[in-house]
Amino acid sequence: MNIKNIFSKERIFYALFLAIGLLIGWIFFNSPESKSIEHDHSEHSEEETIWTCSMHPNIRMHEPGKCPICAMDLIQLNKSDIVVDSDEIHLTKEAIELANVLTSVVAKQKPLKEVRLYGKIQADERLLFSQVSHISGRIENLLVSFTGESVSKGQPLAYIYSPDLITTQQELLEAAKSKNSEPQIYEAAKEKLRLWKLSETQISAIESSGKIKTSFEVYSSTTGIVTKRFVNNGDYVSQGSPLFEISNLSKLWALFDAYESDLPLIKEGDKVNFTVQALPGQSFVGRIAFIDPVINSVTRVSKVRLEVDNKSGKLKPEMFATGVVKANLTDYKDNIVIPRSAVLWTGKRSVVYIKQPYTDEPIFKLREIELGPSLGNSYVVISGLEVGEEIVIQGAFSVDAASQLEGKPSMMNSAGTSKPVIVDHSKH
Repeated sequence: MNIKNIFSKERIFYALFLAIGLLIGWIFFNSPESKSIEHDHSEHSEEETIWTCSMHPNIRMHEPGKCPICAMDLIQLNKSDIVVDSDEIHLTKEAIELANVLTSVVAKQKPLKEVRLYGKIQADERLLFSQVSHISGRIENLLVSFTGESVSKGQPLAYIYSPDLITTQQELLEAAKSKNSEPQIYEAAKEKLRLWKLSETQISAIESSGKIKTSFEVYSSTTGIVTKRFVNNGDYVSQGSPLFEISNLSKLWALFDAYESDLPLIKEGDKVNFTVQALPGQSFVGRIAFIDPVINSVTRVSKVRLEVDNKSGKLKPEMFATGVVKANLTDYKDNIVIPRSAVLWTGKRSVVYIKQPYTDEPIFKLREIELGPSLGNSYVVISGLEVGEEIVIQGAFSVDAASQLEGKPSMMNSAGTSKPVIVDHSKH
C-alpha cells in the first residue's frame, strides 16, 4: 500500500471525528429540552408572585387584576407577607390605612366610672312650712293673694273675723275690772288669748283701749316663698286649718334617680356635678347627703339626694337636672383599663386583637379576655392582657371581618373553618 494513501485516510478519519464532535456539541447546547427547561424555570418564577386585595387579604391570585369581591386593583404579596401562625391575620399597610386601624399599648390606670344621674330640683322638705289659722272664723281680707309671693317672718298674711275671739275679748275686759280681787280669772282669760297666738302686745292693747276688735291679723311664722294657697276671701276656716304653704328656697334638694346597678358605685359624701336644662352652660356642685335604702319596685331606681345652696335664686323647684358622679373603683386599682372600642363583645365572649410584637408588619391575633366593670367609654380588664401589649383600639371590626373571610378565629367563631381563597385565572 502506498504511504500517501495511508496518510490521506487518516486525515479523512480525523476530519470526520472532528465534525461528529462539533455536531454533538451543537445538539447538546442548542437542544429544545434546554429551552424547555429554561422556559419552565421562568414560569416557576412567575408562579411565585402572588397578588392579593388590600381589603380582602384572603384573595390570592397568580396574576394582577381586580378583586372578585370589591373590584379593587390587586397588589403584589411578598414572600415576607406570608403568615407563619395559622391563627394570625396579616393585613397590608394599605388595608390598615383604608380601615383606619389604630393600636395602643395597654397599661394600668386609675379606674374612674362616670355614673350619670337624672332627676329634678325640689324644695327642701325640712324648710317647708304650713301657715295655719290659730283661730276659727271667716277670711275677711287676704293680704297675700297669689303663689310665688315672697313673705317675711312677722308679716301679716290675712284678717280673720272670729266670733269666738270677740267673746274671749269681752271675758278679758270683764276680768280686768276685778283682776286684783280675782287674779286667777284674769290670768285664765289672758291665757286663752295666748293659745290663739295673740301676742302680749295685742292683749295689752285690747285691755288698755277697752275696745273689742272684730278681726285679727294672721302673721307669717317664717320667711320664704308662698308655694301654695289654700283659701280665698270669704272662706270659713277652723282652728288649725292651713292657709298657705311657705317654702324657704335658699337651700334646695336635687333628687336624682340611680339605677340599682349603679348603687354600689356611689356613696354618701360623693361630689356630684350637675346641670339644668333651663340654664345651659352653667354647672352646679353638690354632695350626696342621702341615698334611699328602698328601690322602687316599678322603676328599679333609688332616690339620691343632694343639698344645694341657692342663695342666688337661680335654681327653681321642678327644674330638670342631669348629674355626673366620678366613682373611684378602689377594688380594681391595679387592673388594666382599655377603651370600649377595642372590645368585640358577643354576649358570651369578649375578645380583642393583639398586634404581634415580633414584626413591624400589621399582624394581629385574636385573644379572649375577661372584663370587669364598664367605665363608660372604657372597660376594666380582669384577665387576658398584660401590661405593654399592643391592641387594636380602632377598626377592630375591620380586622375581625378580614379574619372571618380567611376562615380564621374571630369574634363569632373561636376556631377557623376554611383556608384562604386562591383564584387562578390561568385555568379559566
